[in-house]
Amino acid sequence: MTFKTPCEKIVWNLLPAIRRELAISLINEQKLSQKEVAERLGLSEAAVSRYINGKRGGLGILKNENVKNQINKSAKKIVKGDEKVVINETCQVCKLLQSNKILIEIN
Repeated sequence: MTFKTPCEKIVWNLLPAIRRELAISLINEQKLSQKEVAERLGLSEAAVSRYINGKRGGLGILKNENVKNQINKSAKKIVKGDEKVVINETCQVCKLLQSNKILIEIN
C-alpha cells in the first residue's frame, strides 16, 4: 500500500496550487507583471508563466469561496509586504485549505 503523508501532499499538490492562485490574483487583481510576481513570490519568471498557463499547480482550489477570498486578501498584502509577508500569507491559505479538509481529498 502506498500513501502520502500530509506534508508530502502539501509540498507536491497544495503549495503549487496556492502559488498558482496567488500568481493569477497578483496579475489579474493587483495588475502586477509576471516579472513582478516572480520577484514577490521568490519564483522564476518561467515558473510564474507555467502557473498562469495552467501547466503547473492545476489543483482547482478556488471552488471554495472562502479560499478565493483569502487568496485575494493575501495577494493584496503581498503587494505591500516583504518575503515574510509572502510566507505568512502562503501559510494562511494552506491552513484554510487544511481546515476545509482539502488535504483529505488529495490522493
